[in-house]
Amino acid sequence: MSRVANPQLRTFADVLDRLGGISPDRVRFDLKPGRATVRDLIHLHDREYKLYELVEGFLVEKIIGSTESYVAIELGRQVGNYLELNDIGFLLGADGTLRIMPHLVRIPGMSFVSWSKCPSRMIPHDPVPELCPDLAVEVLSRTETRREMARKLREYFESGVRLVWFIDPDARTAAVFTSPVEREVLTESQSLDGKDVLPGFKLHLKRLFARLANGHGQRRRRS
Repeated sequence: MSRVANPQLRTFADVLDRLGGISPDRVRFDLKPGRATVRDLIHLHDREYKLYELVEGFLVEKIIGSTESYVAIELGRQVGNYLELNDIGFLLGADGTLRIMPHLVRIPGMSFVSWSKCPSRMIPHDPVPELCPDLAVEVLSRTETRREMARKLREYFESGVRLVWFIDPDARTAAVFTSPVEREVLTESQSLDGKDVLPGFKLHLKRLFARLANGHGQRRRRS
């Protein structure tokens, strides 16, 4: 992903389409559009109480609502309990910013990094570490489009992620990806399985969604 402006992006509409058909109010156009860097991202995070990802030189806001925050934290709590008994790595939460490829910064709703990627067994001090997680979790929201999430999925595996979970609180499902094209959709009557990334970890989805208010499943995500 180049950090310089793409010559094929001639209009703002081109930019939004390239980023996955996202809403224009999520893209910062006052800070080096098409030429923003990780340093710009860090400075912005220091000044504003908002989260931004860096994609092809554009700063794209990631909006997390109360439902997405709750699901990410509850899932992190369950995985954290597993890691207390199986010290194989560490977790980052919904503001855990990662440079997963050069000039590409993503913020999974939750991510797991094995100690094999941090031999010192210490958490990186860099505010945006150059680090690819073993597991990336996205809690889907109305602000993200299907094409945006398809792009994220592709990027995660290109960067070296081994397992991706897309948690959908509305549908009360979890899509488990072991590659961009290998997917298993679990309903709340089934359980998440950590596979070889979190060996032995299991979580019944009904337990994860138990505290969500009625009415989920009626919202529609943009294409």
